[in-house]
This record gives sequence, C-alpha cells and structure tokens, in this order.
Amino acid sequence: MHDWHTFFKNKRITIMGLGLLGRGVGDAKFLAEMDAELVVTDLKTEEELKDSLEQLKGFPNITYRLGGHDLADFRDRDFILKAAGVPLDSPYIEEARKHGIPIKMSASWFTELAGNIPTVGVTGTRGKSTVTHMLDVILKEAGKHVLLGGNVRGVSTLALLPEVTSDSVALMELDSWQLQGFGDAQISPDIAVFTTFYDDHLNYYRGDRDAYLEDKAQIFLHQTSRDVLVVSSQVAPILEEKYRGRIPGQLAVADSEDFPPEWHLTIPGEHNRLNAVCAIAAARALGIEYGNIRKGVEQFTGVPGRLELVREVDGVKFYNDTTATAPEATRAALQALDPDGQKNIVLIMGGTDKELAMNTLLAEIPLHTKRVILLAGTGTNRILEFLPGASVFDNLEAAVTEAHQVGTAGDSILFSPAFASFGMFKNEFDRGDRFIAIVNQL
Repeated sequence: MHDWHTFFKNKRITIMGLGLLGRGVGDAKFLAEMDAELVVTDLKTEEELKDSLEQLKGFPNITYRLGGHDLADFRDRDFILKAAGVPLDSPYIEEARKHGIPIKMSASWFTELAGNIPTVGVTGTRGKSTVTHMLDVILKEAGKHVLLGGNVRGVSTLALLPEVTSDSVALMELDSWQLQGFGDAQISPDIAVFTTFYDDHLNYYRGDRDAYLEDKAQIFLHQTSRDVLVVSSQVAPILEEKYRGRIPGQLAVADSEDFPPEWHLTIPGEHNRLNAVCAIAAARALGIEYGNIRKGVEQFTGVPGRLELVREVDGVKFYNDTTATAPEATRAALQALDPDGQKNIVLIMGGTDKELAMNTLLAEIPLHTKRVILLAGTGTNRILEFLPGASVFDNLEAAVTEAHQVGTAGDSILFSPAFASFGMFKNEFDRGDRFIAIVNQL
C-alpha cells in the first residue's frame, strides 16, 4: 500500500482549470487532503465556478486565481496539473515547460503512479463511453476490482490512487485531450481500444484532423509488444495508412459482423453492435471467461445521455441523446431508432458550432424524420436553410412541448443535438438533465 500523503505533502502544484464537471474539483480535493500546496486557476470567475468552489471550502492550503491565469503560478512549482481542453499553444504551459516543470493530467498521472495493475484505455470519436461502461459491467461480472476513471462525469482519476490494490484493474474512458497527458508521459494503457474516428473538435485543433488523430494515437504509440490494441473495422484502415509500422502492440480488429448471433444486445443500432464487439475483444485480451463476457454484454442497458429512453407517454418514446455533440452521433441515433425508414422520429437538435461537415447528417435527416425542431445557436444558423419548415426555439421547454404535440403513438422524440451545448447550457450533461426534467413533467 503506497503512502500517497507522504508523496504529495508540501508539493507545490498549480491546478489549471477547475471546471464544473466535478473532475477538477475531485483532483483539487484529493491533493488538498494530501496536504499539497495548491494554486487553483481558471478562466471562469468565482461566480461561474460557485458550485465547484462550494465543495472546496475549508482547505487553508488552496489559493485561488480566478477569472484569468498569472504566469507567476507556472514558475517555481513542482507540478502543473492541466485540465482537458487547455489550448495547444497555451503561453502558461509554455512558461512551465521553459522552467522544466512537469505537466501532468489526472488520468495519465494516475496511470504513472498506480504501479503494476492492468490498465485499459478506451478512446474514439464516438462509442468510447458505451464501450467503457460495458467493459465495467463485464469486469464486475467476472469479479474484478474495477477502478473506473478518465472522462467520467464527477470522477477524479487521480483520487482513485488510495483504492489501488494488487488485484485492481484500471478502466478509463479517454478523450483526445486526456491522451495529451499520456503523450507527455510517454505511456499508453496495456489494453487500448480505439472505437471510431470522425471529424470532431476541429475548432480546437484549428481544422487539423491529423493533430486530432495524433492526440488519439497516444493511446497505443507507447505500448510494448506484450500489449494489445483493439480497433474497430472503421478505424483499422485509418491507422494502417497513418501509423503503419508504428503500432507496437498486438492488433485485434473488431467488426460488428462478428457479434455472436445467439447473444442478445439491449441497446439499439448497428453502431452499438460494433461497440459491443470492441468490448468483447478487450475483455478477451484481459483473459475474462466467455460466459462472464456474454452475461455482462447482455445485462448492459446503456449509458445515460446516449440514446437513453427517458419514458414513454401515450405510445411516444422520448430519447435523451445529449452526448451527440457531432453529426455522426446524431446520424447513428436516427439509423438505430428507425432502421426501416418509417420516418417516425421527431428530432430536436441544434446548438453551438464545432466547424464540422454536416452534409451526411443533413442527407440522413429526411429519411427518418417527420419533423425537425431546432435549438438556437451558431451551428443551427449554419444548417437552417437546409431544413425547410423546421421551427427554432431559444428555450428547450418550448421545443419539447412542440415535439410532444407533433408526436403520435409509435413515434420517437429524439433529442440528439449534433452540436456542442455552450450558450444555452453549462455543458452537455446539464443539457441532458434539463431535457429529462422537462420530459418527466409532461
């Protein structure tokens, strides 16, 4: 058992980005409890961070620098703990590097410090949450002690360190930003899963798809020959073209056609069969018995906010797909709920633009929908002319009310925005929570 208190005590650590999702708060709380000397800095103001700051009351060893950063907080420190989404060319991170200060991120720092336990990392533009949570069910079915972290709402991965035992398995959902930390540390998980790769976050990567792919690739680039990389049939040709000869681990390709026909999958859609096959391959690489894998897959009922059936009202099903922040996700949802082209979907979509190509989604929408209702935003402005007859609301309640009026028995009302949530909502989770609350009031 490692003494983390001794390791972190009196270490001068700047936490860059507290945020509102609870992960930054968890990191800060854990380090404060370990008696580190913390500076917490965020571009958001005290007022905007009220909920997060409330949870950190009473720690005398935390100094706050809010509403902006100060270069002084990036010199003369032992570590910088960087949140996901810090700009690639941040002058503050540059300052820390110039002074030789190690830049850490929660998930990769945990992986560096956790010792010899097996680590499983799951990335992909779409599907990573579903595969991660399905694996969590499979591993628990097999009696494993699972430490679930990474891109999980409200979970500080670093704060899982005291829970590590010799029989733990670390399971992490990792987005491209968190994988920057793995790149910095020159490490990769023992078992890496790469589900899909589509354009996303191109506003952050300034339109450079290869830079986005390179961050994702950190999940396997530092593996050893004993490690395993599971890729879907969608990702395999992309990696073959871009990383031929640079995949150190053993490659396993997962194809949705390999889903065992006698198994029952509760979550709908071809894309979820692909997710399941990725999870099965990762579980097999961990040596989990076939019977436990099947039980886990068949028990899995999905992830909140991903094609989540909220309730049925008078024969109309309401689905919360708030985590569809890119067109590919909304397209998959339409195909999953209406595989035969019955056009029985009322789609609520729209939000803040991420500069992604919308043409394939716009071609798909008329094949599955009887009505489209839009939420105002910069993304919505861009597609409005291609959706004649769509209503636009700057209020979610009004949008759901109209959808409810239009829907008839046998229809699905699908809240699958295809854009980011900023503007009208704090984040995609807040957006989903509000949708669920409105639907439950109907």
